[in-house]
Amino acid sequence: MSVEPSSREARATIHAALGEVSRLTIVDRLTVSDASPGELARMLGQPTNLVAHHLRVLEEAGLIRRTRSEGDRRRTYLRLVPRALTLLTDPQPVAGSRVVFVCTHNSARSQLAAALLATRSPVAAASGGTEPAQRVHPRAVKVGRRHGLDLGPARPVHLAEVVGAGDLVVSVCDNAHEHLATPGPRLHWSVPDPAALDTDAAFEAAYADIAERIDRLVPVLTGGPS
Repeated sequence: MSVEPSSREARATIHAALGEVSRLTIVDRLTVSDASPGELARMLGQPTNLVAHHLRVLEEAGLIRRTRSEGDRRRTYLRLVPRALTLLTDPQPVAGSRVVFVCTHNSARSQLAAALLATRSPVAAASGGTEPAQRVHPRAVKVGRRHGLDLGPARPVHLAEVVGAGDLVVSVCDNAHEHLATPGPRLHWSVPDPAALDTDAAFEAAYADIAERIDRLVPVLTGGPS
C-alpha cells in the first residue's frame, strides 16, 4: 500500500519529536493525565525553558495542544492529541483500589465519568465535589441517558465524604485540580465545564471527551492501593 508523501512526512515529524527521552516521557504522562508546563517541569526535574522547548517541538508535530485553565486563567494545561498517535506511547500502569472523579459541583463531569467507568472497568468508581451543588445537572442526566447511563438517582456529595486511603483521585475540572489538597497520586483531565454554555451540545462534547479519556485509562488501570 502506498503512503502519501504528506502523510509520510507527518509520521516522520512525529517520530522525530518522540526521539528524545524527555519528550517521550511527556507524551506518556499526557496519555492518562493533562498537566501544566510547571507540573511537567517538576516531573522531569528540568528548567522551565528546556521544558518549553520540548513542548514547542511536540506542538509543532501535532502531538499536544494547550487549553486555558477555567480556574486560574494565567495557567495552561497540555493535553494529548490521540489521533496523532498509533501505538507510540507506553503509559505506565495506574493503580487505585477505587477511582474517585472530582469536579467543583459534582453535578456533571465527575458524575458522568464515574458512571461511565463503572460500565467499562471492574475497578470501583465514585465521585465528589469541592463545592457540591444541590442536584445533578438535568442536561448531564439527559446526555447520560442517551449513552445508557442512569444518573437519575445520583446526588452531589462533598469530596471529603468520599475519598479514602488507596483511592486514585481524577480531577475533571481545572478549579478542583488547582485547589485539591488530597495526598497521594492524582490525575487531571482538563474537561471544559459544559454548564458554562448550558447546551445539549456542550454536555455531549464533555461526555465524548471523558469517554475518550476513560478508553485510554482502562487498559492501564489496575486494582489495589494507589
